[in-house]
Amino acid sequence: MESTSHQPDPAASTVSWPPVAKAGKPGTYLPAQQALVSTACGHDAEAAPAEPAVPDRTDLMPDTEATEGADLLAQLKARIAKFVILPSEEALDAATLWVAATHLQRSWQHAPRLAVVGPAKRCGKSRLLDVLTETVHQALLTVNSSPAAVFRSITEEPPTLLVDEADTIFGSPKMAEKNEEMRGLLNAGHQRDRYVLRVVGNDHTPRKFPTFAMAAIAGIGDLPDTIMDRSIVIRMRRRAEGETVSPYRSERDKPGFHEIRDRIARWTAPLADRALCLEPAMPVEDRAADTWEPLVIVADLAGGPWPRLARQACRRMVDAEVQAEEDNPGGARILADIRRIFHAASEPEPDSMTTGQLLFALNGNDEAPWAESARGGLTPRALGAMLREFGITSGNVRLGDGTQRKGYTRHKFLDAWRRYCPTVHPTSPALTATATATDESAGTGAGGRG
Repeated sequence: MESTSHQPDPAASTVSWPPVAKAGKPGTYLPAQQALVSTACGHDAEAAPAEPAVPDRTDLMPDTEATEGADLLAQLKARIAKFVILPSEEALDAATLWVAATHLQRSWQHAPRLAVVGPAKRCGKSRLLDVLTETVHQALLTVNSSPAAVFRSITEEPPTLLVDEADTIFGSPKMAEKNEEMRGLLNAGHQRDRYVLRVVGNDHTPRKFPTFAMAAIAGIGDLPDTIMDRSIVIRMRRRAEGETVSPYRSERDKPGFHEIRDRIARWTAPLADRALCLEPAMPVEDRAADTWEPLVIVADLAGGPWPRLARQACRRMVDAEVQAEEDNPGGARILADIRRIFHAASEPEPDSMTTGQLLFALNGNDEAPWAESARGGLTPRALGAMLREFGITSGNVRLGDGTQRKGYTRHKFLDAWRRYCPTVHPTSPALTATATATDESAGTGAGGRG
């Protein structure tokens, strides 16, 4: 058996980003790929070269040496496209790689969710779930199943969860509150070694139930934010005139899908230990990198065009979700809009604004959602609740005439602006550090509801 203790390839320092690790040889890379170094299990990452100035050169990646897996992925991709029209080529590549990744679940630290969402009925969500059911590893299809039934179906050798009609679980605040346990289960199962503790038997013996399992979740409208944040998001849409697919007949078409599924299972089976040790450099960071890493590793193991296709899909789809989050009434959108208000107010920017000033500007923006967020527009209480999620509270601010009113000081936003909307009129890191030090020395002060 070939040893996995290899020294980094000397050529790795002269070739271009992004890297594609050689299967079974941690620390070594396929030719003409390296600038952001992938580190193997137990190898020090500190010697990795700095990130290049233009980190989106995935389009220039040459094909690598193809393995059997490259052809299997191409066949699976073609078969999915025969029955379902996905919103983009990147989404089709992502769905293909996600299916293959389910067959290597014991190699992953994170179990990416596949959020299959659409704005209305008849967007192809359930059809895509039908196709996934016949190709993933040990499919476990659930519709309105209880959390207890789901987590008792997950073992240390996890199945692949397929949750249809998720809008019946999370479609309204009342439904979401009723199904909070299911949301918690889907969140916990994204990372290995997160267990549900329950008492069982007449003697009420505590028992740990594993939650780790890859999951595809389909429904109308977005899923809860915490699930979307752990997902590869495919936003389905209705077929346009002229777009056609083959009708899906389960008894006729299942055998073809099962043949590809079984061949992928045979291909991936001996690769589990290699997949465990590969650490590809990713075109994204943080939780997005955790979520997409299994797909990129599968692509690197397959070779051919797949290392490039996986990284293109990763960057473009993550960027699209970042933009969707900025356009969303919640989340970072409120921070970005307030950043624009401060920037447009005067030069230099004011040190503070009253709650009334902020609300007047927010509700007066015809391109923003705030005027329609409630009857009469966004209220002081609603604004305060959103900002408290980011650790920002209101307090007394002094006006030019010497009077005081409730409002917000600019320095309390600086850290949140840099974290959640860094490209909107960027602020200096030094200003943020100074503001943080000022807050810490002065204490939190007398906050209040805006």
